[in-house]
Amino acid sequence: MRRIAAAAVVLIAVVLGGHAPAWGQANNPRVPLIATRVGGGGGLTPLGWYAGGSIFCAAAAPIIGTIVLNREMTANEVYHTTLGCFLGPVGWLLADQLFPIEVVTHGHAGGLRQPPRRTRRADDRDISIPSIGKTDFVPNEVLLEFRVGALPQQISQMTNQLRLTLLETQSFSLTGRTLQRFRIDGSRSVRATLLAMRQIEIVEAAQANNYFLGTQTQAPAAPHADAVQYVVSKMHLMEAHRVTDGNGVLVAVIDSQIDLHHPDLAGVIVDEDNVLGTPATPHSHGTAMAGAIAAHRKLIGVAPKVRVLAVRAFSDERESAQGTTFNILKGLDWAASKKARIVNMSFAGPADPMLSNMLSKAYARGIVLIAAVGNAGARSPPLFPAADPHVIGVTATDANDKLLPQANRGPQVVVAAPGVDILADAPDGGYQLTSGTSVAAAHASGVAALLLARDPKMTPAGVRRALIRSARKISGKRRDVGAGVIDALAAVNEVARIQ
Repeated sequence: MRRIAAAAVVLIAVVLGGHAPAWGQANNPRVPLIATRVGGGGGLTPLGWYAGGSIFCAAAAPIIGTIVLNREMTANEVYHTTLGCFLGPVGWLLADQLFPIEVVTHGHAGGLRQPPRRTRRADDRDISIPSIGKTDFVPNEVLLEFRVGALPQQISQMTNQLRLTLLETQSFSLTGRTLQRFRIDGSRSVRATLLAMRQIEIVEAAQANNYFLGTQTQAPAAPHADAVQYVVSKMHLMEAHRVTDGNGVLVAVIDSQIDLHHPDLAGVIVDEDNVLGTPATPHSHGTAMAGAIAAHRKLIGVAPKVRVLAVRAFSDERESAQGTTFNILKGLDWAASKKARIVNMSFAGPADPMLSNMLSKAYARGIVLIAAVGNAGARSPPLFPAADPHVIGVTATDANDKLLPQANRGPQVVVAAPGVDILADAPDGGYQLTSGTSVAAAHASGVAALLLARDPKMTPAGVRRALIRSARKISGKRRDVGAGVIDALAAVNEVARIQ
């Protein structure tokens, strides 16, 4: 299809150029094309000169390119020059979309070799191309994994040809993979760059550096004077704490910066990792999530005796925290290295192959993974990581068990938890009212901690089953509210029943 399109462009130009002189000799004065002759005796109109020059350019460019590159140009490179000759800058942009550049790499002997006749199909590897129009990723970055045995000169040639600059390299213990983050320095888009990766055999995996957002429905507000923590009675926390308070269970909170000195979190944070590596300012989102799980002074967290691993993987620049694939991977890998039993992920974003791979490895290691389903509304497609099969997706309900209107729907919704007008901890020792599936997920992580404290041998699948079986049924479809609203006391009793 692409070759037909290129041939059609050439054919049209040739036909127009060939007919231009005939139009120039017509006796019809209304045809503006004959108004100007070029060169005095040539009989060619401007269009004729343009067509002839374009054809000459298209014919000569591959010859010149072969001489300059010291090799035969690939078919896609020829198509690039052809469209450029006929359409100028517009042709260059169109060529990036239709004919991704095939990069020719150095062979092991140091000489140049042609692209193999049969390249591995992209789906045999793991090259993820974002859909046209998508913008939920860093606009000038890609994440790459190279094949074992890829030579430095091969990588260097590829990065030079595609104008990529290495920003950082990270080896991940959880997956055994080494990933690299590159900046795109040229005008080529993320999509076009990843399309080019399909022709590069040394690339094992490639994708965009996706954005993920903390799932609050609006900016947190100061609590009113008579605000109460209705979660305590709704989830029967006091009764559950008579049985277990989550003592000693290690919970990682991957989020924005937590207020480590908040009175409600005193003695709870046992370790921290600043993935971003920049100075940190306590943020409302991360502080609220940690408090929902482990508060133990003015407010009561679901599991007040847990130990929290504070992972700062999200920026502090906006009310709703923002993170990227690469930073989340670093945070998750660090949490696994610290032997976290539960990872709370109160954020949502697009499908992400590299994140999915790490989640599967974490699940296999026995880590309970809990995430917010998102606040993009009923018509939104499933968001990740909640939609990953290894993750427990949590939606939000209010004090009257009504579903949060903005919550996502779908088969990824496993259970619901209180998540509307929640009295929560805030930076600088303060308090706030927050709503969203974020805080609902944190409440579910707290209940999971109670279950693991009750039965340390419980698997992620066992935690999932216990949450589903003990959930209180409420009005709504399964795809909207899951199995129902989680209840701390009922969940703890479920563990005792199956022991």
